[in-house]
Amino acid sequence: MTYVLAAEWRKLWSARSTRLVLAVVAVSVGLMALLAWYAANLWDGLPPARRSAMGLAPLPELLEWIASLCFAVLGVISFTGEYGTGMIRLTFTAMPSRQSVLAAKAAVVGALALACGLAAVAATSLLGRWIIGGRTMRGQPTEPFLRELPQLGAMGLSITTFALLGLFAGAIARSTAAAVAVLVAIWYVIPIVANNVPAPWDERLGSVLPGALAGQIAGTGNPYSVGGSLLSPLAALAVNAAYVLVPYGLAAAALTRRDA
Repeated sequence: MTYVLAAEWRKLWSARSTRLVLAVVAVSVGLMALLAWYAANLWDGLPPARRSAMGLAPLPELLEWIASLCFAVLGVISFTGEYGTGMIRLTFTAMPSRQSVLAAKAAVVGALALACGLAAVAATSLLGRWIIGGRTMRGQPTEPFLRELPQLGAMGLSITTFALLGLFAGAIARSTAAAVAVLVAIWYVIPIVANNVPAPWDERLGSVLPGALAGQIAGTGNPYSVGGSLLSPLAALAVNAAYVLVPYGLAAAALTRRDA
């Protein structure tokens, strides 16, 4: 298994798409800092009576939303790219155990998404705190940075979940376009639909969507998003695990039953 992990890591890190995704995430962190700078300057130019009405969505949550899609696409390409070039046949010839290949791909993609996702949301939070400073904007953290760490960790877990969803969708669909379409539906379309169904089903459905789980795992809820907040931290963690384990099982079954 060590050799399979090493091979999958080398393939993932040598792919141009990996470097492109990491560059997009890094640029997104810079854009969050630019947004914080713009908001700070706008706040400074307002009269004191209007400053209390000014708000800015939490920057780490915005970054998490972008990074989730970026790493989900990377997860898709890490599997469909090999199908597109035919390299998957060589992979399965060198390692006949397709379950081991799937597990190795999930391990390296998940590790990269977790490490980079945590670094990105933490950097966004620190930059936002430094730029906004002591300005009392709605939506910006007022507690010390260390108390924000559980929420940032939950965001990193959410980014990792989307990356693994992309990987398993790519293994099942074998088509980049089809897998990305499914992910965009989960990431953007379904939350909008769930938010517009009649109450109380809007919050019930919104609470079990992947994008709403980070806030519930951290116990902070989702006050600045369309996601619901009905789950306890343990229940949200269990739902998050289901979003990984169920697609993993489906992908494993698909790889076993179909030819390369």
